[in-house]
Amino acid sequence: MTEAFNLISSYRRNLEMKLDPMRYEHSLSVSYTCMNLAMRYGYDMEKAELAGLLHDCGKRYSDDIILKKCRKHNISFTPEEEAAPAVLHANYGAWLAQNKYGIQDPEILSAILYHTTGRPEMSMLEKIVYIADYIEPRRYKAADLPQMRKLAYIDLDETMYEILKGTLAYLNKKSGKIDPMTLKAFDYYQELHRKSVLAKELND
Repeated sequence: MTEAFNLISSYRRNLEMKLDPMRYEHSLSVSYTCMNLAMRYGYDMEKAELAGLLHDCGKRYSDDIILKKCRKHNISFTPEEEAAPAVLHANYGAWLAQNKYGIQDPEILSAILYHTTGRPEMSMLEKIVYIADYIEPRRYKAADLPQMRKLAYIDLDETMYEILKGTLAYLNKKSGKIDPMTLKAFDYYQELHRKSVLAKELND
């Protein structure tokens, strides 16, 4: 426990120096929310805390610089991600977590990689980080936050569906670029939602 605490403390000190104050506070808040969700769903709290703390470790530069760093370090990205570079901090962040922070756990690295787009068949940790990033206490802009904060402690898959649905509606309204992985994630969780609704109707 002491070793894990010392490691987390060193990561916090490092992030506090590298991230702007609001991004750092957001990272702390996401890490605490990840731990809370891990307690609720019986997941490893230390892994959840680490993934939440480091999820935005790559978001210390502008999109243009992050794109250059991805090229420099041969970090893979799709043409769609290049066209919508706001998501690339996740690719760079997963690389940083592994190569600068020494994270070797593939679950943690994957949770960082997919925290912006989601993906089909997400692991529990991936869902925890994705949802915690959306509902953490310092968030305030999304109109559905009260409902999502309640739903997150009831059903992770249903929360994924609702957040992805809202995200796509927002991006379509703003005519923003949508990453294909987000569309795939939405299709997957929409189908889970459909099956869940059908099952409840059959049981009524």
